[in-house]
Amino acid sequence: MILVTGANGQLGRELRKLLDETNQEYVATDTTEMDITNKNQVMSVFEEVKPTVVYHCAAYTAVDKAEDEGKELNEKINVAGTHHVAEAAEAIGATLVYISTDYVFDGTKKSEYTVDETANPKNEYGRAKYEGEKLVQEICSKYYIIRTSWVFGEFGHNFVYTMRRLAETHPKLTVVSDQVGRPTWTRTLAEFMVYVIDKQVEYGIYHLSNDGTCSWYEFACEILKGSDVELSPVTSDEYPQKAYRPKHSIMDLSKAKETGFTIPNWQDALSTFISNI
Repeated sequence: MILVTGANGQLGRELRKLLDETNQEYVATDTTEMDITNKNQVMSVFEEVKPTVVYHCAAYTAVDKAEDEGKELNEKINVAGTHHVAEAAEAIGATLVYISTDYVFDGTKKSEYTVDETANPKNEYGRAKYEGEKLVQEICSKYYIIRTSWVFGEFGHNFVYTMRRLAETHPKLTVVSDQVGRPTWTRTLAEFMVYVIDKQVEYGIYHLSNDGTCSWYEFACEILKGSDVELSPVTSDEYPQKAYRPKHSIMDLSKAKETGFTIPNWQDALSTFISNI
């Protein structure tokens, strides 16, 4: 049996859609079914469901709020919650798939970040997700840590929806051009999560985003291609945010590719996603 945490979130809903399409049985949990910050509740659900695979999609993802008003919640969900899930998974012998982030890196490196690169998170969200990674590695004997970045998809809030919404009411928009990374379609990420389990690839850390790189400005240009909106590039200094954002968070995808998984480039993924919505 499969257990999904954070089943009502952006990634959780995409994963459920994929599992439904492939006729895989699963138990979907979100805060109402299983509050991951409640250790006893987590253990009780795990004992009842007895999952062999756990897709841990639950996370606190309000990056800027995690710096102040959401700091405690970030810690409770991303660190304590992951601790409880990892312990419960190990107790019943389940394989844990934990989703992490490019924000575990500081973004100062000019080349791509490999899976065994030293982490150096510079914001609270990245720090908490990295603490979660370490807990998974310490506690679980069967795990996949999948780091991803710049996530967009059908469900929930994301950059693609934000840009399209702003374009409806603004003839001119400014977008940060000095932060470079890899966009990730939730569909590609969900497919890889299922793939590592189906193919029983080697346990460990993987990086998974769509192929190719861009700045947020270039990403926005592609999103609004064909529209009349005038886009202008700005620097991060001109668009200050509470949480530190890595300038160069390009993660090396070679380990994921070596498993035989085909990774579409971000432009194709975005185009398919937009035509679907």
